[in-house]
Amino acid sequence: HKNLEIEKKMAQDQFSSAMDSNDQAATTEAKKEMLLIIEREKNNREAAKAMIRKADDVVETNDKDYVFIHFILNYLPKGLVGLLLAVILSAAMSSTASELNALGTITALDLYKRNKKDEFSPEHYLKVSKLFTLLWGIVAILIACVANLFDNLIQLVNIIGSIFYGNVLGIFLLAFFFRFVKGNAVFIAAIITQVAVILVWYLDWMSYLWLNAFGCALVILLAIVLESFDRLHKNPPIKTI
Repeated sequence: HKNLEIEKKMAQDQFSSAMDSNDQAATTEAKKEMLLIIEREKNNREAAKAMIRKADDVVETNDKDYVFIHFILNYLPKGLVGLLLAVILSAAMSSTASELNALGTITALDLYKRNKKDEFSPEHYLKVSKLFTLLWGIVAILIACVANLFDNLIQLVNIIGSIFYGNVLGIFLLAFFFRFVKGNAVFIAAIITQVAVILVWYLDWMSYLWLNAFGCALVILLAIVLESFDRLHKNPPIKTI
């Protein structure tokens, strides 16, 4: 592994030099060399994991989610380690609490209350929102129990976020800067965009991080087009003879 690291650094230096000198042939050759080294490194990792599993089939062999923890334990000063862990735990608890409260409130008001014909007291809706918060907490726990089956949790979280964040960002930008676009056009554009983003991710047409920009641009474009067609349909141009 150490020898491969040395070879990789040499290949990267050759690639950088070839790029600086605009030597296309040398650039292509250096790139091929780096890809071969990366493939050899991957094969060595898989062989090491197989050897570990032979010795103990229960031991954890996934090393992709522990880079940050390894850096904290081995390279940060001792006094900062506890402070950083406390900050991470505080941020995790704060974000989790706010997300669960938001989900419970939105579910109680936008779904439950709107679909109930009878009027109830504020105390009733408070209890319902608490029950929905508990329900979403159970859902989060179930997802967490299944998430450890994936090879790389950090990548999994980023993929899930990239699939949905671009669409949501586009909706917010439409509300702030394109106020002439009405809700129906935004809703239809959001549905089409979400299906398109999932399809693009499934077919692997682009890196998952680019799905954020793709979803944001697509929902804005579709909403403007749909709103323009809707206005044209409601107010057709008057023909003059």
